[in-house]
Amino acid sequence: MTAQTAAVQTNASAAPLLTVNNIEVIYNHVILVLKGVSLQLPKGGIVALLGANGAGKTTTLKAISNLLRAERGDITKGHIDYHGERVDQLSPSALVKKGLIQVMEGRHCFGHLTIEENLLTGAYTRSDGGKAIDQDLEKVYSYFPRLKVRRKSQAGYTSGGEQQMTAIGRALMSNPDTILLDEPSMGLAPQLVEEIFEIVHRLNKDMGVSFLIAEQNTNMALRYADYGYILENGRIVMDGPAEKLRENSDVKEFYLGLGAGGRMNFRDTKHYRRRKRWLT
Repeated sequence: MTAQTAAVQTNASAAPLLTVNNIEVIYNHVILVLKGVSLQLPKGGIVALLGANGAGKTTTLKAISNLLRAERGDITKGHIDYHGERVDQLSPSALVKKGLIQVMEGRHCFGHLTIEENLLTGAYTRSDGGKAIDQDLEKVYSYFPRLKVRRKSQAGYTSGGEQQMTAIGRALMSNPDTILLDEPSMGLAPQLVEEIFEIVHRLNKDMGVSFLIAEQNTNMALRYADYGYILENGRIVMDGPAEKLRENSDVKEFYLGLGAGGRMNFRDTKHYRRRKRWLT
């Protein structure tokens, strides 16, 4: 048994930190986007939420962080529990104070502010004093040394990788125990993607921060996650330990692009075969 497998089994036996219970999400009172989605995030775990563009990954994260209402979305069925308490009626700021924060897709930064000013906005909800905030700022710089070098630069003039690091660092400044990370690889070079995931791994192991990561890069996500859920058309169609998902023939074929004889040609694949496999 590998250390990662043992950690997954230990986390699975404990009460989950975050539980999404059979939620349904509707936009504008008519558009059904999520259909009975359920998932769990164990304390100290990294869970990947996988699927193609439009599968419902971002909507799931926004349902958890309560950012749906800003886009005229509502949870119409089910509920969400965090630390054993129902939280789907709380405001986003109240959730941040409870330790849960979302890093949005697209590396959202305040372009006119410096890197350091962006990071300090993440501590806005804290009340533990300037000394603790300064200590956490230095801790963020220890994980993102590139940000310390660029700390006086305007965020809007930094690279995509630096902006993604800033967005994650700003979330860390709120002193969270759970981060919802939406498409961290989007628009980044492969080397930068691996660097971001390595930092996520270190934050998880060193600081005990739990991560729920929505990601299209299935290969990278399953390398670092303990457990994974696959979304299609607003439904969870498969889940399991990351090691098992990496070895699953359907996941290899349709998400890693590998068939029995190596890399496959998607033009030779019929979509109805894929749907039939998930449903059997």
